[in-house]
Order: sequence, then structure tokens, then C-alpha cells
Amino acid sequence: METAAREFQIMVKTVGAICNLDCHYCYYLKKEELYPKDTNFRLSDETLERYIIQHIQATPKEIVSFSWHGGEPTLLGVDFFRRAVELQKKHLPPDKKIINGIQTNGTTIDEEWCEFLAKENFYIGLSLDGPKELHDHYRVTKGQKPTHKQVVQAFQMLRRHKVHVDLLCVVHDVNVKHPTQVYRYLKEIGGQYLQFLPLVERADDPERSLVSRSVPAPAYGQFLSTIFDEWMRNDIGKIFIQLFDESVRPFLGMEHALCIYRETCGDVPVIEHNGDFYSCDHYVEPEYKIGNIHEQTLAEMIEDPRQRKFGQDKWTSLPRYCRECEVLSMCNGGCPKDRFIKTPDGEEGLNYLCAGLKHFFTHSKPYFKKFAELVDAGEPAEKLMEIVRAEDSKRTARPVGRNDPCPCGSGKKYKRCCLPKQAHAR
Repeated sequence: METAAREFQIMVKTVGAICNLDCHYCYYLKKEELYPKDTNFRLSDETLERYIIQHIQATPKEIVSFSWHGGEPTLLGVDFFRRAVELQKKHLPPDKKIINGIQTNGTTIDEEWCEFLAKENFYIGLSLDGPKELHDHYRVTKGQKPTHKQVVQAFQMLRRHKVHVDLLCVVHDVNVKHPTQVYRYLKEIGGQYLQFLPLVERADDPERSLVSRSVPAPAYGQFLSTIFDEWMRNDIGKIFIQLFDESVRPFLGMEHALCIYRETCGDVPVIEHNGDFYSCDHYVEPEYKIGNIHEQTLAEMIEDPRQRKFGQDKWTSLPRYCRECEVLSMCNGGCPKDRFIKTPDGEEGLNYLCAGLKHFFTHSKPYFKKFAELVDAGEPAEKLMEIVRAEDSKRTARPVGRNDPCPCGSGKKYKRCCLPKQAHAR
């Protein structure tokens, strides 16, 4: 079998777990221990070409999507990725198209990188946890030095070169307390595509206890809801937030794009630097190793019964409490790695983040339904902002003065925010 029966995304660990930073919450650094100490953590030219050939052959549809991860993949230098692009073009059939993406901490990005990424139309995921004092709390160098300045410089450089950048913000115990500050900062620096990733970290002790820097579940729900409320009133059509894009999909009759919210998963495996294939980025462990691309084809491993079972287990292990939940279609139990607490009636397998996710999905559900209704009716989605602002005005106990804070929550004066928009709408 050369072509997989389903679409998939591979996270390619070009340098394994090797990274130039020492982010306190990074779950991947310790994966270096899976390989001998004298290992050269580098995707060799032979493995690179074999992987590219197999990935192109295995892809069932027109778009072939490559996702380069680490560790820090840019440590291999621009020439490695120039070679990768050359090999992609060499083996690409005329009926397919390639998209490349790199997940990076941004600290190695310079003008040469930006010129290459722009020329080859790479998509970039850049890690940034908010303003300086929040970002630098955990994202530090090997010498425990701050990294915020370097990351923001990289972001601005990439923007100047018109490279598409998604800003990935890990939500932890510190920045979760400042949702408005985090969101407005990412907007102010020019962020347009945002992801908010909850930190759920467990210790290696026998009890697998929760590490204190993990985000508290209820606080995560409030964090998302606070950002949602401001986005819904001011930023629809201007700022694109991955979770919000996902949340509306069930109401548009679409399957979730993200594995963590689909009924089943298993189609986002990992290829390590030596060609080892693991079931998932969060399950790079010996028991979840399916094979190696030097011994089996990528398509064979994607369709391997063990890989299929890994994905199906996400649904079959879902507790009754989840199956009966009114927001099941928006969540589907979340990521299996986080399903380690008990339901109210004592059943195993509830997502640690349930309290927060349920709060957010319940809060946002009526608005996403309205959002979908507008889209289905051929109306611009931005009209939802007008509807919500009108509802805000009705709820206001007294008329809002021109110099009063705007009821939309933007922090601006009413005359400089929603008043002109409402006047224009009339």
C-alpha cells in the first residue's frame, strides 16, 4: 500500500528533542532519552528523501502538507530546508501541491531565514506566551535568560517579509490570570492568527501528579470566555483564533479539523529524526512506536491496526458523562492525554480540562450557532458583532455617554469605539 486511506498530518522531528531553549514546561526535551547518548540527532539526507517520497505517495488528496517540528527544527540551518524543498520538487507529481510549515521558538530567525521562508511560501508557528513578563516566566534559554525580545524581533522580521505566522500562546498558571492583557498584546504587535494551548503537565512520579505550572481548568475556561467576549464584539473577520474556528464547525455541518476535538484521532503521528514512527506527538514512547520508514512505508504505518486502534480508543473510552454532555459535539472529550480524572459519578477518563472547556463551550455555543446561521443565510459573519453590540446597548441601565467606557469591553471611550459604528449602521 502506497497511498493512505485517510488524510493525515506528520510532525517531523528533524532534530529529535534537541533545542537551544530550556522552556520549563516543554514535554519533548526528555524524549532525547529514548536514544543513545552518542546519537547524531539530525534527519540524514537519506532519511529525508525517503520520508519525502513516502509522504507524497501516501497523501490521498491534492495537497501534501509537511510539518517540520522539534526540538527546534531551525537548528539544522536554512540549507537543510533548501535541500528538503529541492527534494519535494524533484518527487512531486504534476497533480499535487506542497505546503510547508515550521514550528519554531524564533530565536534563530534572521534575514536569510525570512527571505527563504517568504520565497518558498512557508507557514510559521511561532511560540509567544504574551507580553515580556508573562512570556519570560517559563520560556528561557539554557542559561535561564529571557527570550521575549528575540521572539518579537523574529515576528516583526517575518511580518516585514510577508510570511504567514501563527502565534502559539501556551496558557499556564501565570498568564491565565491575564486574558485581556495577553490578547490585546498579541493584537497590538500585529498578531492576526492566534492559538491558545492549555498547559497540562504531569510529573514522572508514580502518582503522575499534576505539575503546579499547569493551567487550572476553571481559569482556562474563564480565560477563553474573556477573550471570546472581546473578539466577538470587535475582531470577527480581523483576528482568527484556532479554537474559535474549531468551535463553529459543528454548527456549519463540518467535521473538526483538530484531532483533539474530533471523535477519533490517530492521524497526526510523529516521525523522529531516524525515521521512527510514533502514534502521536504526546505519545512518543516505546509502546506507541509503530515502526520505521526504513522498514515499512508511511502509508502502511498510518493504516496499521495498532494506529487505527489508538485513534478509535479516543471514542470508545469516552465516559458516559461526556456522551450525555450538551456540548459533546464541540469537544468530544478533548485530547486523550488529558483524560485522567474521574467524572462526578466516579467513572474514569474525564478530561482534566473539562470544567474549563465546558464553561467556555456553554458560554459561546449560542453565539456560534448564530454565527453559523448568518453564514448559512449568506450574511457576513461580521454582522454578529453588530447584533451583540445592540444586545449590549439594550442591557445598559442608562444611556452610554460619549466619554463613557464602551460597553463592548474594548477599554476605549464609547465615542471612539462602537458609537461611530452604530451611527454608520443606521
